[in-house]
Amino acid sequence: MLKIGLTGGIGSGKSTVCQLFQQFGVEIIDADVIARQLVKPGLPALLMLTKQFGKQILTADGGLNRTKLRSLVFSDSKNKQLLDDIMHPLIYAQIAVEIENLCGKYCIIAIPLLLETQKTHLVDRVLVVDCSPAEQLERVISRDQLSHELILSIIASQMPRSQRLMLADDVIDNSSTQTQLAEQIKKLHNLYILLATARTSSA
Repeated sequence: MLKIGLTGGIGSGKSTVCQLFQQFGVEIIDADVIARQLVKPGLPALLMLTKQFGKQILTADGGLNRTKLRSLVFSDSKNKQLLDDIMHPLIYAQIAVEIENLCGKYCIIAIPLLLETQKTHLVDRVLVVDCSPAEQLERVISRDQLSHELILSIIASQMPRSQRLMLADDVIDNSSTQTQLAEQIKKLHNLYILLATARTSSA
């Protein structure tokens, strides 16, 4: 199976792109979805996070207070590294399990920090969803109601846009209309089907 690693900065529109690929019947593995599942109450990941950061990261009902954890992590680079050290091995282990259960010609593996974690060897092509920093800021503010300062801190913690684009095999420009976005995805879908078919034929 051809594995496409989808990535991009915060607010670039990765979830929207995944939804459009799903309309073609493409199977999606989403690292963010996996991360949310891993930190449900009672599971080891949440217990490890609580041990590391204290009960301040919990809600009244024992769930994860994402806003509190996010503010801790992006205000201190050491905290971010501690979080990554706990979550990344668990996330990538689950991704490997889910890949084994797929059966399509190709799949999309959405990993926001694919390039930052240097895990490109896990995929066959890197697909970057791109838009301007100003658009990222606007989208995240409207979606998550975070402060300008926190959003800029998150953007700064990610790979610079120019470097991300340099490492991409394919790029989706998500600064245009929904129609143009859908057209780009249709072209990429056709390309990936061709590549996957050629790969199968030569195997």
